[in-house]
Amino acid sequence: MVGGLVDRLMRSNLNLALRQRLDELESASNEPTAIAAGLLRYSLAIALVHDLLPTGRSVRYLAVDGEEIPTLPNMDQELIESALTAASDAIAEESGETESGAVIVPYVPAARRFFLPQWIAFDDQDQLLVKSISEAEAYLASMQGFVRFLHTAVGLAPYMVADEIYQQKRYGMLGQLINQGRALARYQTRQMMDTIKRRAAAHDLNRGLSLSLPYFDDQTLEMKIHPFDVIPGGRVMFVPAFVVLAARKELAKVEQDTRLDRSTRKHLLAELQMIASEFETTTQNNS
Repeated sequence: MVGGLVDRLMRSNLNLALRQRLDELESASNEPTAIAAGLLRYSLAIALVHDLLPTGRSVRYLAVDGEEIPTLPNMDQELIESALTAASDAIAEESGETESGAVIVPYVPAARRFFLPQWIAFDDQDQLLVKSISEAEAYLASMQGFVRFLHTAVGLAPYMVADEIYQQKRYGMLGQLINQGRALARYQTRQMMDTIKRRAAAHDLNRGLSLSLPYFDDQTLEMKIHPFDVIPGGRVMFVPAFVVLAARKELAKVEQDTRLDRSTRKHLLAELQMIASEFETTTQNNS
């Protein structure tokens, strides 16, 4: 029953309607009705934050270059064991060595530096820790859902922002989500660069080239696309220098784009610089 109610709560229209109805009931002249409405509001918010969201590890993140939201795991911190991810806890990975096709292994150290290791898809070098990009995207969606649960609880009962468990879960998941979202964007950017090189080698880029650069917006907490043209449509022979010039042009534009917050802009600029540097090296090697 509680689970079904929470599922309905996550729908924005019903969430708003419930808040409005609870506001009306708490303002009622009938004191028992007002008290009951307040208790219901409190119970729902507590259930969302305390009971329905998993408890993660005790973590501490570092803020990168003065960013407001800490997202970088403290590499020197002691890996404090929690009931969820104690040393005895494990995950299953496929293996041909057992009859069942699985072997039990602990979370990798890179994952255990985060709040919920089971949703970590990339290590600190952006190496994929799971079997596919689709699995990494599913993990990201789970983290986004976790944060939406927290937002729903605060929308229902604003005083939950002072709740210690809420603060712990918000801090732990927000840093993890942004870290992994940026890692996914960088991984996809490297895949895109590999695709460009492969198509260039096959002479398959002589009719124009436009790029859709993925990046993670840490204000909306979602993946977005920054599109730009490298070569206009037409019969133009591709050379890597075109990518360098286009990336540098976009660098100048993004630096002046006030629609992006400082940390998101920095993340997107780093990706553009990565593209420019990669194809600048390719140009030098070909000269």
